[in-house]
This record gives sequence, structure tokens and C-alpha cells, in this order.
Amino acid sequence: MARRFLALVAGCLVSSAFGIVPEPKNVRINSFNLNSTLQWDPPTFHKENITYTVESISSLYNRNLCKNIVITECDFSSLSVYGNYTLRVRAESENEESDWVNTIFKPLDDTIIGPPDVKVKSESGSLHVDFTGPVVVQGSDKWPLKKYYGSWAYRVLYWKKSNSEEVVTTDTKYNSEILSGLDPWTIYCLQVQAVIPEWNKTGELSEEFCDRTTDNGVTPVWITVTVLLVSMVVVLVSVPACFFTSSYIYRQTRYVFCPKYSFPQHLKEFLSKPSYSSQFLSPHLSEEDHSFDKLTVISEESENCSNETSNTKEQLQDSQEEISIAEKVSAFGKGPSSVLYQI
Repeated sequence: MARRFLALVAGCLVSSAFGIVPEPKNVRINSFNLNSTLQWDPPTFHKENITYTVESISSLYNRNLCKNIVITECDFSSLSVYGNYTLRVRAESENEESDWVNTIFKPLDDTIIGPPDVKVKSESGSLHVDFTGPVVVQGSDKWPLKKYYGSWAYRVLYWKKSNSEEVVTTDTKYNSEILSGLDPWTIYCLQVQAVIPEWNKTGELSEEFCDRTTDNGVTPVWITVTVLLVSMVVVLVSVPACFFTSSYIYRQTRYVFCPKYSFPQHLKEFLSKPSYSSQFLSPHLSEEDHSFDKLTVISEESENCSNETSNTKEQLQDSQEEISIAEKVSAFGKGPSSVLYQI
């Protein structure tokens, strides 16, 4: 231990004597959802006012990512995610500089895929799980991370809370999954992660979500039979009732608006004649509309002439009375009255 310490002190003294700046230490890449930074530790011994320069080297070009910075990290998220890069950093002090420290970076391979956002809902004995993300944040823009990869799926891991050793997994290409066949009224826990089979890559697990299942949603047989029977009875009763009700309403409506009663034919004929109709409408007619003749009856037997003459007068009087009565009756009748003659 003492020898290593003496060697390190000697190396630093030699470096100081010859003006050499020590290299940065512990160079590492931190990439999460394609947001990437290069980090390092400062040299153990260095001069004052030390700065750092970071470069990227690819098959197309070299690029300065950070130059003369005093902090010990450099963001290089602006690099294309489809390239392969060699990142290097060195320390600088006045006109002196250290050697480069290199590291290899492949964005799609080396970045860490974060956990998706998960929502769980218990319904009808199943757990409905929805998941979204993760996303790439570049300034004010957000992009789904799965668009950068050729294949993408989600893996759901779930288990009973009372028995966390028996974990069941299921994969889906969609943003939701229904976990069915679960025990009713049981608490289940689950986690979700992104899976990229083409890249043999998995993302971080989401936080643990737990929820209780409800009834399994299977309707008992007796309830099904009861509902079926009740439905049949309702149909058998309601259909005839609706038919007879509609028929009754139709008949009543037709009777009101289109009655079958027709005016008697003899009344139509009576009213069609002007003289009869006027009598019907005006029952009290003036005497000028009727004329009557007197009739005198003379018997052939001379011996009874005197007696019969008196009788004839009485009969004439009676006839006149009957004629006057007939006149009154004819005023209310259908035509001229007929005169009664008594001999």
C-alpha cells in the first residue's frame, strides 16, 4: 500500500515537473430514454483553472460536443440515435493538455429504456391494464420511444399479493391488456416493462400496482333461466295486449271520423221535393195554399126528402168538420188531405 502511494506521488511530481496534465478519471455514459450525457471525475492532481473538451468520432465526421468547459459532464443527446460513436474527453490547463480518454457509445443499444406509465382498473372479475410510454424528451417536444425501434411490446408481470413467488407473465403488442381468469375478491399486484425482441432488450419495470378483483362476472344459471322465462311471459302478454289495444283505438277513431251511418233514402227523396221540404220546414202554412169544394147529396126517394134533407145538413156539417180537421192534419202531413164523404 505504501509503495503504491509513493509511486502515485512520484508520478504526479514527474508529471508536474514535465508539465503534463493528468487524464480525467472514471469516464462513463449516462443515457436514459435516449437523453445522454458523458460524465467523469476530475484528475486527482491538477493545476488550477483546468478545463475539459469532449469530442465525438464517427465514420462520417468528428464533432466537438463541449469545449473548454469547467463542469465534469457533457450532454450529447443531439447525436443521431442510429450511429455508432467514440466519445473522448481530455483535461486542459493553460497550454497543456492531457491524453484523450475514449469510450464507445451505441445509442439504441446502450440507452436505458424507462418504465411505462400504468393504469389499473378492476372490473367484472378481471384487471384492465393500460400503459403508455416511455417517451423521448427533446426540448419542448416529446416522442414515443418505440418509434425508434423496429419491434416493440409490453410485458405484464402479475401475482397474488399473498403469494409473490408465483409470477405470471404475458406479452402484448397493444397499449392495454385484460388479465382474466383471476380469483374473485383477491388482491393482485403487477408491474409492466417494455420489451424489444429484435434488439434483445428490456426496459425498466414500472412501479408496483395492486388492486382487488371483484366478482368473476359469470351469471348463475338460475338467474339466466329466470330472466328468460320472465322475458317470454312479458312478450306473450304484451303482444296480444298491444294488438287489441291498437285495434280498439283504430275502431274508435274510424267511428268518430268515418261513421257508417247513412241518411235514410225515403227522407232524402222527401227532402229533395220542394213542396214537401217546404212543408216539412214550415208546418204552419196559410190557407191560400189549399182550396175546398162543397158537396151536396140529394136522395132519390121523395118520401124521405124532408128527413133526409135535415140529415143531409147534419152530414154536411159533420163533413165540413171532418174536412177542417183533415185540413189541419194535412198541414203537418206529407200532402193534401183526403176528404171523407159520408152518404
